[in-house]
Amino acid sequence: MRSLPQIVLLASCLLGQSLVGALPSGDYAYSVKEEIEAPRGWAKHSDPSPEHKIVLRIGLPQPNFHVLEQHLYEVSDPDHERYGQHLSKEEVEELVAPHPETLDLVNEWISSFGLTEDDLVRSPAKDWVTLRLPVSLVEKMLDTKYHVWQHSQSGEYLVRTTSYSLPSILHGHIDAIQPTTSFGRFKKEKSNIFSATPIKDSPIAASINEPFHDSVSGVTVDASCNQTITIKCLQQMYNAVGFTPSAAGNSIGITGYLVRAGIPSFWIKNANPRIPQEQFANNQDLQSFFADQRPDALNSTFKFISVAGGLDNQTLSAAGDEADLDIEFAFGLSHPIPGTFFSTAGRPPFIPDTGETEDSNEPYTTWLDFILAQKDIPLAISTSYGDDEQTVPKSFAQRVCADFAQLGARGVSVMFSSGDGGVGDGDANPATQTCFTNDGTNRTAFIPGFPASCPFVTAVGGTTHFPETAVTRFFSGGGFSNYFSRPSFQDKVVPEYLKNSLPKGTYAGLFNPNGRAIPDVAAQGDLFKVFVGGEAFLIGGTSASSPTFTGFVALLNDVRLKAKRPPLGFLNPFIYSKGFQGLNDITVGHNSGCGTPGFNTSKGWDPVTGFGTPNFGILRELVLTI
Repeated sequence: MRSLPQIVLLASCLLGQSLVGALPSGDYAYSVKEEIEAPRGWAKHSDPSPEHKIVLRIGLPQPNFHVLEQHLYEVSDPDHERYGQHLSKEEVEELVAPHPETLDLVNEWISSFGLTEDDLVRSPAKDWVTLRLPVSLVEKMLDTKYHVWQHSQSGEYLVRTTSYSLPSILHGHIDAIQPTTSFGRFKKEKSNIFSATPIKDSPIAASINEPFHDSVSGVTVDASCNQTITIKCLQQMYNAVGFTPSAAGNSIGITGYLVRAGIPSFWIKNANPRIPQEQFANNQDLQSFFADQRPDALNSTFKFISVAGGLDNQTLSAAGDEADLDIEFAFGLSHPIPGTFFSTAGRPPFIPDTGETEDSNEPYTTWLDFILAQKDIPLAISTSYGDDEQTVPKSFAQRVCADFAQLGARGVSVMFSSGDGGVGDGDANPATQTCFTNDGTNRTAFIPGFPASCPFVTAVGGTTHFPETAVTRFFSGGGFSNYFSRPSFQDKVVPEYLKNSLPKGTYAGLFNPNGRAIPDVAAQGDLFKVFVGGEAFLIGGTSASSPTFTGFVALLNDVRLKAKRPPLGFLNPFIYSKGFQGLNDITVGHNSGCGTPGFNTSKGWDPVTGFGTPNFGILRELVLTI
């Protein structure tokens, strides 16, 4: 094991043991820990049943996270002598472990409500504590009152509060508790303007045009690719024709959400059409896709992993558009690299007054709990879901982002779709975008997306057609975080964009020019031919862009592994220092939203398409120079 800085190792302390000096007698005076205004678009609907179950997650401080972050940047910086020397699971856990005093204080507080160690689950590093409790007990623990809230536009319901308190002595020992003040809706990043269109109903005709040749990238692309995107089109556009990965030691993963641990009959009978669709990855659809676009992959499949009871419904009628899109293109591009689909149960469609008494937290945290506990993790992982950043409390977003940093330190490349709302609120329909802040002032502002705004993930925007432009049918999510400051790897290119490509004063007050800027890169995101439920469709959205880019990252990892080198891991330091040389710069288009044209593309990095789309032929050479 490599030498790590000396840190204080945590001391395990079970509930029920004597905790001398932990919480002084009588020192349980509560004070408000977090308070928000009711988010725009949400209204109180009713009181939840006292027995309504909440999966409560308590995030404990990580006093040595700054050391982990230092390791992350060193092993991810191509110019650093430690590049590629990723940390082990155990090394990462040492660096995020809470202080023993924190464990003692929080344990005693929890035990004061009659709970024992058997009632909770701890993360491997003990930095998260999870309890499944009735809302009546949670209200006592947090000195608060929960309500059922309804979202006016979608009709969805959440059980949340707008304020909670803790014993004053615990404020410095607990970073965040959820679900409390989080009103995120966790949407799939698939365009609402141009979504799933059956091939038979679309105006696609056989092209008789000559192929397109791009003198800049040096690639030739079939003219039909401006009507339908296939695996062959992406291989042509991104200069990967003829490359065959060996798959030795390599891996790629897709995360799937919006699935339940069980589907009660009352929900099936009374399903609200506005409730998110179940997302099951269907193997029969994958075989249809392979037969159509990747015949050498026929009869191959993916590994299914259930997280927190996520189901694997292989009934053709249950196939999910998002799940099928992700696996078909990510695994189709990277074949024969082994693929894994993670089905995470979470955020069930809670319906008041139907007997449903279960509620869950934001599901990407459930997946993070699971994946960080694993010894072996796919080397490149794509997620096509996200929230509006402002709907996730800052304290909670920062803790979730820190978990993604753990993945990067362990050598995993994590990609997220940048969103389909342009600079707007995640709603791809300009007519229904609100673009108001949730801080009670109702100011007009651009709305960045999360987790794409986390600096420890690679955010992927969308392009269309060839030669490529920023998407016109929907809008590549991009902009600047209000929660995360600009990371050092962006210190050169972002100020250059703001100075040279954005006239002074443009959008003043609508965005945070000092925030983490997104996206980092881009890929095609429109007119993707997929098979869902046995039928061919065209689908658009940055949820197509992220698995596409991830497929090429898996191919680049293959190049590295063949050369006996470690995988790429956290990509952003490489992209901003060297990798941009292997990306196709997109200089046409913008990302409208909030009643504005949004940001424009430009030469170099821009908050619409990042540095651009992959040129695999150049990138495969670049990754062997580091």
